Amino acid sequence: MADTLVVTPDITFIREVMASGGEDLKKCYQCATCSVVCELSPDEAPFPRRQMVYAQWGLRDRLMADPAIWLCHQCNDCSTRCPRGVRPGDVLAAIRQQVVLHYAAPRFLGRWLSQPRSIPLVLGIPAALLTLALLARDRVADALGLSVVPTGRIVFAYSSLFPRWMLNGFFGFFALLAFVAILVGVLRFWRAMRAAVPADRRGQPVAGLISSTLSALARIVTHRNFASCTTARSRFVSHVCTMFGFIALAVVSLWVITAAYNPLIRGDFVYPFSFWNPWKILANVGGVAVLAGCCLMIRDRLRENGSASSSSYADWALLFTLLLVTITGFFTEGLHFMRLEPHRHVAYFVHLVFAFTALMYLPYTKFAHLAYRGAAMVFAERYGQTREASSMAPVNRQDAQQEG
Repeated sequence: MADTLVVTPDITFIREVMASGGEDLKKCYQCATCSVVCELSPDEAPFPRRQMVYAQWGLRDRLMADPAIWLCHQCNDCSTRCPRGVRPGDVLAAIRQQVVLHYAAPRFLGRWLSQPRSIPLVLGIPAALLTLALLARDRVADALGLSVVPTGRIVFAYSSLFPRWMLNGFFGFFALLAFVAILVGVLRFWRAMRAAVPADRRGQPVAGLISSTLSALARIVTHRNFASCTTARSRFVSHVCTMFGFIALAVVSLWVITAAYNPLIRGDFVYPFSFWNPWKILANVGGVAVLAGCCLMIRDRLRENGSASSSSYADWALLFTLLLVTITGFFTEGLHFMRLEPHRHVAYFVHLVFAFTALMYLPYTKFAHLAYRGAAMVFAERYGQTREASSMAPVNRQDAQQEG
């Protein structure tokens, strides 16, 4: 006698998915065309057909623990070939955003940031916090015995109003909070994926954790999965520009932050950099790459909107945040080298607000997708849920057990 399965649909979840970009969900009639045409879908556990069924039935818990949601890169090959005009890529994108909101710590921040009406507060809170830091700057400096000596070498500094110790401490503190929040969310997600694996398979991964991590990292850095797309192949260029642009900016920022104890720095460290300083050149190249990537993404989304794909509020919020950070950065740099007072300081404050906004809310926006997608890719590699991993499962299982 077959076991009885009782399905209790989460109606609220269905409405949330449909409201955040998956409005075509109910049109799907399970023909499985999407799973057949997807170049990333594994043979043993193909997607996205199964995920579409779960979403139609309102099975929130199953989808919240499903790594396949993140193996989809929304290339829209499935959407353009669907006989009903359904866009599975958009549905999975909406579910991914629900995953971020579900595991967010604290969760109310994720819900709050997903609402357009919260934009004034979203920008107002970082501006208020940065203003309070500036007002407390002198008192903190006196209490800590810090002194700021402005310098006119190469270019005149921001240290009179925005001392480096204050910015490093301010951004460092909130960066730590953001890191803890995203770590808590990803660990919750990992435990849910782990619990969803059948008990008899949890101790039998097909690959080791280290090898799975390296494989997933290689896929992320090379954007290899995007190269499999046909409908949205142009997204490969825009995503690569944005990713490597941010890597360049992160390297420069890390160099500046660690200047006081960086053993690689010889002689006096002068900041801000001169225009032809190699670090300034790297930062400008990174900024141009991010700007180009954002413009390409906007172009692609405007072309696809209403046909192969549609863009949600989360998509546009991410793109405009990146644009505002980059544009205000270049604008500030121009005013700085023109030595316009007090314009450069006002522009720098605005740039810092947007940069702080991106950092402070990272665990609750599409910025967090990199962490969740990375965790899902590692998990899928480890348990043979990718196309390549499933094909090599018999070979890798012994290696995985030896690695532990």
